[in-house]
Amino acid sequence: MTRAVIADDESLMREQLRERLTELWPELEIVAEAKNGIEAVEMVNAHRPEVVFLDIRMPAKSGIEAARDIAAQENVPEIVFVTAYDQYAIDAFQQGVIDYVLKPAERERLAVTVERLKKRLAAPPKSAGALHEALARLAEKLEPAARLAWIQASVGNQIQMIAVDEVLFFVADEKYTRVQTAKQEALIRKPIKELIAELDPAQFWQIHRSTLINARAIAGITRDERGRQLVSIKGRPEKLEVSRSYAHLFKGM
Repeated sequence: MTRAVIADDESLMREQLRERLTELWPELEIVAEAKNGIEAVEMVNAHRPEVVFLDIRMPAKSGIEAARDIAAQENVPEIVFVTAYDQYAIDAFQQGVIDYVLKPAERERLAVTVERLKKRLAAPPKSAGALHEALARLAEKLEPAARLAWIQASVGNQIQMIAVDEVLFFVADEKYTRVQTAKQEALIRKPIKELIAELDPAQFWQIHRSTLINARAIAGITRDERGRQLVSIKGRPEKLEVSRSYAHLFKGM
């Protein structure tokens, strides 16, 4: 039986992909699911699957970064990127040694991927060098180009340009998203979901569906009387709540 690991920070996306794979590939055994890139590498090390499905955009370690770590192992599994962005998927697909699935995982496209995977698994092992080269080309195309360096935000009646590195955290606030730096508060109309896709996942962690935090700004983690994890921010009085879905980011802290 072929074994697989699924890695996606959205539980609904993992569930949907698992259900579709069960339908299209009954012989496939999902041996583990990961919520971020770090967990994905750990799961692959622990279970040694033949296939791994990696969301490109994940907190703590992106899918590209996780794939690099996985590709450094012996008996490298087949890698399939799961993405909501067509241009990334096309780039990955054209490398030849990497496949892709678009979010949400449609049956027709996933069926094509399944057939391709079965053929690859039946063929001689691929060259690790070719995989590393493909990952390097893909990373060069998508990682720097997709990341925000500056944000145009409203500060009172003025529009200002704010360097992303200066942002301590983003918090969704009804129609706007609050941008907090050490010196000022600003507002933008870009939702959290779009910011996740455009920010460096190693630097900006999602700790709640409405909150992104600059990992470099974390002062510490505490628990309140209800057992909730709260993140303290350097130089700020706020304590930002960590939802259960993202508690794994602070293991060992």
